[in-house]
Amino acid sequence: MPNPERNTYQPDQLLAGDFPIIKRPGVIAAGQVLARGAVLGEVTASGEYKLSASAASDGSQAPVVILDAAVDTTGGALPGVLMLTGEVRGTELQLGAGHTIASVTKALRPFSLFVR
Repeated sequence: MPNPERNTYQPDQLLAGDFPIIKRPGVIAAGQVLARGAVLGEVTASGEYKLSASAASDGSQAPVVILDAAVDTTGGALPGVLMLTGEVRGTELQLGAGHTIASVTKALRPFSLFVR
């Protein structure tokens, strides 16, 4: 009898509490490779979402949602799943240039996205 194969289960670590989670689809702007937990801002002109960087001037500088599934848009814009409300662990977030856990915690709170 052959030895059994061992697999390791790595539980999801993004979610941090019982606050209701609301998700919706959205278009992720081209040219990005984003992990689950990326903090996104909305580009005013297109309505697409991209990694929020504090120095941006296209509307995406303000964090508004969290990406709920990894996405690679190097080949063009793609649909993605956006988290509108919920509790998340700050250590699991992917932050853009110029943002800190403290800055996104404050920015996301009015949207009922709570960072622990």
